[in-house]
Amino acid sequence: MPGLLIVTSCGPTDPTRASIPFHIAVNGAKPAGVEVAIALAGDATELMKPDIIANVYGQGVPPLRDLLDKCLEQNVAFYV
Repeated sequence: MPGLLIVTSCGPTDPTRASIPFHIAVNGAKPAGVEVAIALAGDATELMKPDIIANVYGQGVPPLRDLLDKCLEQNVAFYV
């Protein structure tokens, strides 16, 4: 069980809010040594589709593709 479970329901229609949970996981929690996982519900489940991943660019955060790659490298678990 993760020490931090980030639950999100924001989908690709709000790219900044959709990207923030992934940004917190790989650029905040993991570097701080916190075990983290992300639970995707509702519209957020769309973020797992390859064509969606490639086109989500939030403001002030890295592209979703980059964040997901870092999640995979750092073994962040996903629950859909």
